Amino acid sequence: MIGETARFIRAVRVAGPGRQFLPTDEPVDIVISEGRIADIAPTGNLRPTGLVIDGDGGWLLPGLWDHHVHVLQWALVADRVPLGDIASAREAAAVMGATAASDGCRIGSGFRDGLWPDEPTLELLDAASGGVPTYLINADVHSVWMNSAAFRREGFEPTASGVLREEDAFEISRRLNAVEPDVADRAVDRMARAAAARGIVGVVDLDMTWNDEPWQRRAARGFDTLRVSYGTYPQHLERAIAEGLRTGDVVRGATNDLVRVGPLKAITDGSLGTRTAACAHPYPGDPHNRGLLTVAPDDLVDMMTRATAAGLECAIHAIGDVANAHALDAYALTGAVGTIEHAQLVAHADIPRFARLGVAASVQPEHALDDRDMTDAIWAAQSAQPYPLRALVDSGANVRFGSDAPVAPLDPWAAMASAVFRTRDGRDAWQPHQRVDIGTAIAASTVGGSTAPAEIAPGALADLVIVDADPLTADERSLRAMPVRTTLLAGRVTHSA
Repeated sequence: MIGETARFIRAVRVAGPGRQFLPTDEPVDIVISEGRIADIAPTGNLRPTGLVIDGDGGWLLPGLWDHHVHVLQWALVADRVPLGDIASAREAAAVMGATAASDGCRIGSGFRDGLWPDEPTLELLDAASGGVPTYLINADVHSVWMNSAAFRREGFEPTASGVLREEDAFEISRRLNAVEPDVADRAVDRMARAAAARGIVGVVDLDMTWNDEPWQRRAARGFDTLRVSYGTYPQHLERAIAEGLRTGDVVRGATNDLVRVGPLKAITDGSLGTRTAACAHPYPGDPHNRGLLTVAPDDLVDMMTRATAAGLECAIHAIGDVANAHALDAYALTGAVGTIEHAQLVAHADIPRFARLGVAASVQPEHALDDRDMTDAIWAAQSAQPYPLRALVDSGANVRFGSDAPVAPLDPWAAMASAVFRTRDGRDAWQPHQRVDIGTAIAASTVGGSTAPAEIAPGALADLVIVDADPLTADERSLRAMPVRTTLLAGRVTHSA
């Protein structure tokens, strides 16, 4: 059935946006024509034609999107040492030292050192890893811990901690991700199938590279599992303008319309975990550290002005409250269209500005739970609101959900569960006043976001997902484990359980 195009869906209950317009809560049948929903009626009232998908009373939603993915880096994580459960620098070094080398080096990813009892050092990692180049990539990707052999291999001057941060860390990740095209494309194909199996029909790819070239290659050979909107970084902005890239255009050389040019992506500050997010108040124990603005405000305005004039939307990374304020100022000054990515700490006075300026908040609800302990410890002195999800929704902002994979796994149901319940693993809800309802969470997980969601309605694209349980009544654990039966992309089956 994978790859076949359905013409009819029998007996499904609509659980997502659009259900409010239907005359019944009972199962309905859906006719699909030319990739769109042509008709909806109570089960038994329409004549089936062509390939029929039997919904068997399952629940139908619009296809889901992840609005922030580093596609290749996430795809390659499957072949790297997982470090998410590591509790100390010494343990991390020991785990990497005991790992067999692959292609002459060792690569681990996913560690979170914000609350480790000890600090990474070059000496500690060298003692455990010897002469094999060894790399440990932080979960937030904003720092990389390396041994002396890795420093020599990359031509960087060693640091006492063995840690590189921000742009230096990004450069190391770019080098490690620069695998052979066939290897990269196989990994991306595997990632795309796994995403479809969770009901995903589209992603925004913000890999930190010149994304136009690999997506031209994949599109030309017929990549057809997901819709993709791919970003361009500031170092490539002039090239993108010169080559005529405009947001929404189909990638050059494509055999279909699934892969399109996305936004300009600019990173304006660091992260919570590396204590480089630009904040109004100092970090604890470091009175001179308020984080780092990696793009000066005037430079950001200039960059966004040039992108907007060339037809590119913007996606501005801002984690700390100072960075968010500068990003909102830049949108106000330039009239740019786009998003703020992350919005993890926002001044109370800035929250309503998202809606007033028409700036979407592209957020990752799983980060709130990944970071809850670090937030309570490291941002305890901050006066702004951390992870202001409900506040953004109530202000009228368009909220879009994503994972930031590999920072969190690419799973929209986990994002929704974190947004709705603000807990996992049996812990009390964290900042429960920032919860949202499940209807908002589903809408935020579609292509248009919370204020303009994809809908189940005649004329809508037949990007659809059928699940085996009602997400509107699911508890936290059930929502995370939501069984996905079928995923359709313009009516074509991309996943079937």
